Amino acid sequence: MILTGSEISANVEQGRINISPFRSEQLNPNSYDLRLGKTLLVYTGEHLDSLQPNPYELVPIPEEGTVLQKGAFYLGASEEIVGSDYFVPMLHCKSGIARLGLFIHITSDLIDIGSHGNLTFQLHPTLNIRVYPGMRLGQVSFWKPLGDITLYEGKYQNSKGPIASKNYFS
Repeated sequence: MILTGSEISANVEQGRINISPFRSEQLNPNSYDLRLGKTLLVYTGEHLDSLQPNPYELVPIPEEGTVLQKGAFYLGASEEIVGSDYFVPMLHCKSGIARLGLFIHITSDLIDIGSHGNLTFQLHPTLNIRVYPGMRLGQVSFWKPLGDITLYEGKYQNSKGPIASKNYFS
């Protein structure tokens, strides 16, 4: 069962959903808009290794924006801290952004219940596109789980900014 915008707002007020900062103008009928933070993570190695940490650099996004190059891969993060111990967040791209050729989270859209932090966006532009810090890029919906709840305690808990893969911890 998906929560409506008014239920998202009520659950934020009750402390059952964490969205910080919360702005009512970012509510939708059944989701909440997420803004792009001020930093991108770009891998710098020629080849990535799924069993090792990979080199990367953090690149600030200036106020005038930055152009993401088609076919490249970037990690960004939500400006907001998001999480819930009661509902399952799911991350989606805003349709208007996808219609400009920028895909966000082709995979990994399901956020574990109990996970809290900035959400990392997997950004894959199919066309050159300028992005800006604070722009509405994604949206999160919240789903009611059935069954016993086990809260997330994994390697991405309390993420701050875009987080590189920690697959090597598996």
